Amino acid sequence: MAISESQRKAVAKYNAANYERIELRVEKGQKETIKAHAEAQGESLNGFINRAISTVIEQDNGRREAVEP
Repeated sequence: MAISESQRKAVAKYNAANYERIELRVEKGQKETIKAHAEAQGESLNGFINRAISTVIEQDNGRREAVEP
């Protein structure tokens, strides 16, 4: 089913208001490896990358709190 032009514009407007874009570069072949891993976890590529980032931030913050008095 084709998406209407008005629906496409509405989605673009919503995305512009609620999301930021980050360009990510990986070596050739890595994208398919990452995508396959994400799919094996039942996630989209974007969802997996967001989860990976959140996990590392939480781990880093936990390490910082353990070191601070």
